[in-house]
Amino acid sequence: MPTIFELFGLRFFFFSEDHEPIHVHVVKGDDDAKISLEPTIDVVYNHGLKPKDLKRALQLAEMYKDDIIDVWNKYHS
Repeated sequence: MPTIFELFGLRFFFFSEDHEPIHVHVVKGDDDAKISLEPTIDVVYNHGLKPKDLKRALQLAEMYKDDIIDVWNKYHS
């Protein structure tokens, strides 16, 4: 599972066999969430991330959306 980046204790990654639409998994401790990037940035599920961590994860996904998509496309091509 390739890690894209880690900031503020939030690790952004995808699984090597992940499927489209492009999305990212975010983990902090034992808590995790899945965030879709296309067609819009949205929470697919949240398993325990605190509201402030989820909000920060969404902000980071927005800020780094192009980078995440670039890593996804390079990995899956």
